[in-house]
Amino acid sequence: MGCLVLHKKTVSFVALFLLLLVISSNYVLYHSSFGLQSLPADLNGVVVGSILDLSLLAPLLFLAWQRKFSLKYFIVLMATGLVAARFIIPAEYFASFQSVMWLGVGIEGVLILFELSLLFMLVKNVSPILRRIKSSSLPLLFSFSRAVNEKFPNQTFIHILCSEMLMFYYAFGTWKKQSSNEGNKFTLYKRSSFITFQIMIIHAIVIETLGLHWLLHNTSMTLSIVLLILNIYSIVFFIGDIQALRLNPLRVDDNHLYISIGLAKRMEIPFRDIAEIVEDAHILEQKIPSTTIEFIARDFETVHPDLLLTLKSPIEATLFMGIKKKYKRVAIRVDDPHAFKKIVKERLEKAQRDELI
Repeated sequence: MGCLVLHKKTVSFVALFLLLLVISSNYVLYHSSFGLQSLPADLNGVVVGSILDLSLLAPLLFLAWQRKFSLKYFIVLMATGLVAARFIIPAEYFASFQSVMWLGVGIEGVLILFELSLLFMLVKNVSPILRRIKSSSLPLLFSFSRAVNEKFPNQTFIHILCSEMLMFYYAFGTWKKQSSNEGNKFTLYKRSSFITFQIMIIHAIVIETLGLHWLLHNTSMTLSIVLLILNIYSIVFFIGDIQALRLNPLRVDDNHLYISIGLAKRMEIPFRDIAEIVEDAHILEQKIPSTTIEFIARDFETVHPDLLLTLKSPIEATLFMGIKKKYKRVAIRVDDPHAFKKIVKERLEKAQRDELI
């Protein structure tokens, strides 16, 4: 199993390296004195090769890096590569291939219309989704996702959009809310400087934004604006992440464990699906493999989980931007480990007794 995980990581790293190599080599070919000097007199073959690199090879390498193969994603990436070719290849070399760019634009246009239709469907279903959320006793992170999944079970675009909606809600709409500290809820961040670390990152981004915007606004206004937008988005995300972490402690119900760490990841674990609770310090201090999802507030110090849940079968977790991934084990670190271990063992024993009845 360890060799398989290592092999997957190696393939992913090699794919990322080759992807960056393909994009950078094509850019250098047309935008450096060395590249321009090496171009032959007949450029059509070179341009065709670059178009194939960007529209076929680069998308395949990107999917290999992400380890997520999908025909829809491949078509989107291929169209994006065709459009990107127009910006990488100078206009005078690309003149004979304008139809290729418009093909990419056309594919992107069709996909955008499709996504807009999904957006219209989401707006149309806002009222029933809100009613479903209000009738649920679950935390908003879970009730909102569950309500959206019921209406749009396999729509990645909708899940990404709803993930962004949650980010803006927690960043701007939760400042008057207080975290609940009931007996079955456990915070994950008070034994660390995680929130302080997040605030330091926000300060660093603000300083970087001011410095880079001042340096670039005279030389490249477009790049300056793009970086400004990305940095503002990053600040909003970190603020929302802090609020989501503060307002959504781990929750233990009779039959389920609801755990999240900010906006980055969340998971709903039925106690009937837990095979084992690992508390051995030697095991907990080992390096956490990629098949294990960790809910640990990390800062500058090396910390280890308080317990490790081994599941009977992999359970799906929701990651950043609504990405779904299944995990076999769950590493957890809470602020009150003794009370948490006690209540989890009680719930697990109850679930095991119910299965025997």
